[in-house]
Amino acid sequence: QVQLVESEGGSVQAGGSLRLSCAASGFATTRYCMAWFRQAPGKEREGVAIINTSGTFTYYIDSVKGRFTISRDNADNTLHLQMDSMRADDTAMYYCAAYRLSPPARSCSLAWNFYNYRGQGTRVTVSS
Repeated sequence: QVQLVESEGGSVQAGGSLRLSCAASGFATTRYCMAWFRQAPGKEREGVAIINTSGTFTYYIDSVKGRFTISRDNADNTLHLQMDSMRADDTAMYYCAAYRLSPPARSCSLAWNFYNYRGQGTRVTVSS
């Protein structure tokens, strides 16, 4: 059974840090694009960060660049998101997601509809 399970989120004060992890089971992540998405109350879901299959390429949306770091460990089938210098507008439900990169595609997309494997989400709250 395919599952993506995020670690427990939490509450932090502005300027603080939080690390999210996502454990994948039922499939080997080696050939999968992986990403973190978030949805804030009353807002649309947005892609936050993406990492390619080998972990050699990452992309971040402007609002988190320089503050968040996405990483993966294919040996452990895990995905991580280190969040530093957090702000109140980082408050959201965070989701990890994955999809298999298939030829002729050579790069990963940050579009939600590509991601057929999705976690249930974990809540992150940042207080100012």
